[in-house]
Formats: sequence, structure tokens, C-alpha cells
Amino acid sequence: MSDNAQPIEDMTFRQAMSELEGIVGVLEGNTLELEDSLKSYERGVALLGALKKRLNDAQQKVDVLMGELETSANDAATDTTLS
Repeated sequence: MSDNAQPIEDMTFRQAMSELEGIVGVLEGNTLELEDSLKSYERGVALLGALKKRLNDAQQKVDVLMGELETSANDAATDTTLS
């Protein structure tokens, strides 16, 4: 785990996910000193939190778009029945 790690907010989802997978692999390997393990774990928790937030934000956008799509479909059905 490097002290000059890229800020999470500047990372793409794929970059953050890749780094998290790497951290999990290193932690599972049990090769780090305690202090380095704690730093890696802390970074992993921060990455996981950011990834979850991005997924929640994306899900909300999808829900809004699906709601708009359903509204448009219902409006079209209503309009065709009126004519």
C-alpha cells in the first residue's frame, strides 16, 4: 500500500474495483506487517464505501429513467385511446 495512492474520487469505477481486488488478495495472502495490513484494510474500506455509493447513485438514475420510460409509455397508450 503506497502513501501516494490515487485519490478515490479521481478513480474510475473499474480502477477502484481493481485496486480493491488487489488489496483483498494481499490481505488474504497474510504477507504484510500488521501496520501495513491496517493501512491496506483502511484503504479497502474507503474503496468499498465509494464503490457502494457509486452503485447506489447509478441505481437511482436507472430507477428515474425507468420511471420516465413507464410514464411515456402510459402517456402514449392514453393518447392513442383518446383519438
